[in-house]
Amino acid sequence: MTHVVVAIDSFKGSISAAAAARALADGWATVDDAARLELRPMADGGEGTLDAFATAVSDTRRVPVTVTGPAGTPVAASWLRLPAGDGRSPGRPGGPVGVVELASTSGIELLGEQRRGLDADTTGFGQAIAAALDAGVDRLVLGIGSSSSTDGGIGMLRALGARFTDAAGRDVAPGARGLADIAHVDLSGLRPLPAGGVDVLTDVSNPLLGAAGAAAVFGPQKGLDTAEVAAADAGLSRLADLVPAGGSHAVAPGAGAAGGTGFGLLVWGARLAPGAREVSSLIGLADAIADADLVVTGEGAFDGQSAAGKVPAYVAELAAQAGVAVALVAGRIAPDADTAAFVASVSLTDLAGSAAASLGDPARWLRAAGAALAR
Repeated sequence: MTHVVVAIDSFKGSISAAAAARALADGWATVDDAARLELRPMADGGEGTLDAFATAVSDTRRVPVTVTGPAGTPVAASWLRLPAGDGRSPGRPGGPVGVVELASTSGIELLGEQRRGLDADTTGFGQAIAAALDAGVDRLVLGIGSSSSTDGGIGMLRALGARFTDAAGRDVAPGARGLADIAHVDLSGLRPLPAGGVDVLTDVSNPLLGAAGAAAVFGPQKGLDTAEVAAADAGLSRLADLVPAGGSHAVAPGAGAAGGTGFGLLVWGARLAPGAREVSSLIGLADAIADADLVVTGEGAFDGQSAAGKVPAYVAELAAQAGVAVALVAGRIAPDADTAAFVASVSLTDLAGSAAASLGDPARWLRAAGAALAR
C-alpha cells in the first residue's frame, strides 16, 4: 500500500490548502483506492492557516468571535484552540494553544475590490488575540499574511491595551492615517504575553522602513499612492522613534510584514518565525514524511522566488532529509522555476488548457493532478 503525504499550500485567492489537499487526494484515490493518503495541508501564516491546522491536528476547536474588520464594520471570525501537548505536539505542557489569523480578521480579502490604504487597520486582529487570551490559552501562534493595512500594528496593540495619542492627548485616527499624529505612546496597559509566549508566522523578511520596508513594498497593493507611501513610511519611522527599542525592532527581519504588524508584535515581545517551518513543526510534518513513500506539495504559482522560504521548497527540504521522493503540483509553473528537487511536477494551467480555466475550477484540476500523479 502506497503511503502518500499531501502537504500543499493554499492557491491564494483560489482554493484553501485544506480544500486543495482533499481534492488532490480524491483524484489520487480514483486511480489507486488502496493508497494511504495522509493530509497535512500547509500554510505560511496567510489565508487558510486556521484551516490547515484544523485539518492536520486532531481535537482542535474553532471559537467564534466578532471583531471590527478593516472597513470598520463587524466581521464574524474565529480563532482555533489546539489541545495541550506533550512537547512533541502543538500544545506545550501547561495549557492549550490559540491560533489567530490576521487574514480572517483584518485581511485584504475582507475588503473585496475596495482598498482603504490609509484607513484600514489591525483592530480586529488584536480583538481576536484578546479573545484567545481571555480563554486562557498558554501559547499563541499568529499568522500575519494577507494584511489590508499599513498601521504598524497599532490597531492590534490598542485592542491589547496600548494607547497612541496626539499632542493634545487624543487617540490618533486608525490606520496609516493616524501615524503622523502620534506624539505619545503608552504601553503600560498592554496585556502580558501568555506563559508559553507568542510565535508569529510570516513568509517575508522585510524590515519596517525604507525601500524594502512595509509601505514601499506592500503599500501600493493595499491602495496607497506614491505620496501616501512616503507619508506612511514617515509615520512608521515616527512610531519606531517613540516605542522602546523601536530602532532595533524596525530593522529586524519580518518587522515590515503585514504593514508593520510584525514590528508591533516585536514591540509586544513576540517571536517572528518563518511560517512554513513553524507550521510544519506544529502539525508534525517531519514525522509524517518519515513514514511516507511520496510527498506531494505545491502552491498557486511556483516561480523563481518559490525557493525563498515558501512551502514547496521547505517541504522538499524535509523530504530530502528523510530520503523520500517529492512531487509538485502548482496552478502555474513559471519558466524560471527550478523543479530539480521534484520527481514529477504538474501544472493545473497545463492540465486545464489555460490559467482562466484552472482558476475557474481549481478543485476539478487538482483532482485531475492527483489522478495524473497516481498513474
